[in-house]
Amino acid sequence: MMPDLSLLTAAVLAGAILGALFFGGLWWTVQRAAVSPRPALWFGPSLLLRIAVVGGGFYLVNDGSWPTLAACLAGLLLARVAVLRVTARRPGSVHAS
Repeated sequence: MMPDLSLLTAAVLAGAILGALFFGGLWWTVQRAAVSPRPALWFGPSLLLRIAVVGGGFYLVNDGSWPTLAACLAGLLLARVAVLRVTARRPGSVHAS
């Protein structure tokens, strides 16, 4: 059974929020780790926290249908593109295009 359009739209929005948190958090972590004397202390906990947030969000969004999960993933990937565009314009940004 196909979920209705409003549910899919909500899943895309939820995925975009989760993606913004995940990839924005990654960018923030890289910025902090680049100037830290011990960068591993930034990457490990950050990865665990970001995965826990996204995994929990996907679990909450999932209603048992693959289209809803796919819509959430699409939102996450759209957020990745948006975060890359926003952070590429930042002066002193530490990432390659």
